[in-house]
Amino acid sequence: MTVRFFSFGEGSMVDTFYAIGLVMRLCQSISLLELLHIYVGIEPNHLFPRFLQLTERIIILFVVITSQEEVQEKYVVCVLFIFWNLLDMVRYTYSMLSVIGISYAILTWLSQTLWMPIYPLCVLAEAFAIYQSLPYFESFGTYSAKLPFDLSIYFPYVLKIYLMMLFIGMYYTYSHLYSERRDILRVFPFKKKKM
Repeated sequence: MTVRFFSFGEGSMVDTFYAIGLVMRLCQSISLLELLHIYVGIEPNHLFPRFLQLTERIIILFVVITSQEEVQEKYVVCVLFIFWNLLDMVRYTYSMLSVIGISYAILTWLSQTLWMPIYPLCVLAEAFAIYQSLPYFESFGTYSAKLPFDLSIYFPYVLKIYLMMLFIGMYYTYSHLYSERRDILRVFPFKKKKM
């Protein structure tokens, strides 16, 4: 007799997009308001790094995953949703409490540290989602277009260029987040244990 405490069946990860895809699209669309919050000064973050992060997600979710039904069934979609939600849960809780003047040392540390392993994994998962989608964009011709004067846009090439830009953007965003982390944790009053 085998007892299983956790069981991810074949269909549970594959059906992730069908179960929560609409909610994820709605939440990611609403997250664009964060750019407005930064612009008007409600949130004290820098606009460009956050713009890069949100653009990554919007392109992956709406262009790569939503447009190709075959990609929606890939395990990478579940992994992406877990990573995105884990980061957002901590970051938005921290941001919301910071705006109203409440801070907890553990939440500050978690918000400024959790992204370090997870963000690169997100970018790798996003890159893998693009890689897995390329055959479908090639065979279906989605977003590819024939232009006048014998010009055309072959969307798989656009995705391959975006794939390279994804890693350049990750380097920029990671560098910015790391310096922001250093500045925030340097001034945050952590109590040290006396030995």
